[in-house]
Amino acid sequence: MPTFPDDFNLADYFLFDRLAEGAGGRTALRFGDRRWTYDQVADRTLRFVTLLRRAGVQAEQRVYIVLPDVPPFAWAFFGTLKAGAVVAMGNPLTPPQDLAAVIDYIGAAAVVTTPAVAAALGDALVDTPVFVVPDAGTFDDPEAPAGDPRCLHTLLEAAPPATDTPLTARDAPAIWLFTSGSTGRPKAAMHCHRDFAFNTEVYAKGTIGYRPDDVCVSVPRLFFGYATGTNLMFPFAVGACAALFSEKPTPERVAWAVQHYGATALTNVPTLMAKLLEADAAGATVDLASLRFSLSAGEALPPALLQRWMDRFDVPVYDGIGSAEMFHIYLTNRPGDVKPGSLGRPVEGYDLAVLPADAEGPGAPPVAPGESGVLWVKGDSVALGYWLNRDASWATFHGHWCRSGDLFRVDADGYFWFEGRADQLLKVAGQWVSPVEVENCLMEHPTVVEAAVVGVDREGLTLTRAFVRTRAPGDDALAAALQDWVKKRLARYKYPREVVFVDALPRNDRGKIDKKALPRD
Repeated sequence: MPTFPDDFNLADYFLFDRLAEGAGGRTALRFGDRRWTYDQVADRTLRFVTLLRRAGVQAEQRVYIVLPDVPPFAWAFFGTLKAGAVVAMGNPLTPPQDLAAVIDYIGAAAVVTTPAVAAALGDALVDTPVFVVPDAGTFDDPEAPAGDPRCLHTLLEAAPPATDTPLTARDAPAIWLFTSGSTGRPKAAMHCHRDFAFNTEVYAKGTIGYRPDDVCVSVPRLFFGYATGTNLMFPFAVGACAALFSEKPTPERVAWAVQHYGATALTNVPTLMAKLLEADAAGATVDLASLRFSLSAGEALPPALLQRWMDRFDVPVYDGIGSAEMFHIYLTNRPGDVKPGSLGRPVEGYDLAVLPADAEGPGAPPVAPGESGVLWVKGDSVALGYWLNRDASWATFHGHWCRSGDLFRVDADGYFWFEGRADQLLKVAGQWVSPVEVENCLMEHPTVVEAAVVGVDREGLTLTRAFVRTRAPGDDALAAALQDWVKKRLARYKYPREVVFVDALPRNDRGKIDKKALPRD
């Protein structure tokens, strides 16, 4: 297993080591028709260290990066790490009051964001140093002066590169990743420098096989840890290229990015996979021939969708699962080993156990093969805990182990099958129902594009309601046909008692279906 020296900094591991290897002239970033080499990213990174020092930012203080996918994200990210400070990341489309709450929660010592977000935050930034990066479309200049004294590019041009950056310990705090907030306000999982390097070695390099000639494009945005890994850290770790676009990742824009950049690796989510197939069927130009693989995570990948994808594009999809608590993917399908519907096998370096729901620690006996239980994960990328929340930390982190809260079963061949969140199982007529299992079954119907199943209260009893988006208009006859479809394929009691047809399903800022926003009345 990989080990790291006592003195260790992620900015060196991901960026400055490439210069030492002689790769400084390689293209590190692309944005539209512009390119930045590793040398150029490193120069801007060291200049940003100088700006942080001038702003009074100390080691281990938090720098909140709230940017779209533009190149300055990279030097703000690596500069914060090189300075010994801590990276926290946010979505610039988040309501200002929610961003302000995070600034207060983490005690941000500096904020890097757009002029519009800075203006919307107003008084929340009165005592906080701010650096602004103008909004830029992909063919705009992302380093254009903002005409603002806080303009990051203007300040960088006037700042000398730092020459005496501090040593950091491998276990010093480096990056705080936020949970998706499915059960309340998001929590910050506190990670050390070596956490990210460990996962990069065993997953990105050892399991997926990122290469120096890869060009990476992502559907999820960089502020989301899934994409921070796959479309910034992982390509930089091997001297590859991260190709960015700042616009909303519509099917048309994603297809454009793959073709324009000649992408070889696409970080994807099932929702966009389905939309790319729809756009292709409707006559849009969706040419994915340059891809050698696509990743999928963030939500369940129905086997029927994977089959449609392979039939049309023939691009391998490596579906996996990770978490803010473990940084990135620890369980995945992989090159030459894809079992549709499963989440594959553990990444080497991680130990996984499926334990009874009431297990209080990792020493409990596992459930029998084929039975459902809660997934526990052990690995060197586990977070220290949640910032300012010891109760939640005690419930989740148990030394080297993390209780994921996800329900899984393991088949006879050692492949893991996701069965939903432990806190989202529904008890219907005295029997437990996994919404994910019902959703996957509905997705196998040729008319269904996507589905979400929730519980609704009917006179004190829980019933299941399926929200379904279909290719043809829905009516009572189709609703009955879908119910019958589930009855014939799953235990009869699992069929959805109500079927509601929708034009779209609500999503959160990670692109996942937001079941909290679905009506229960």
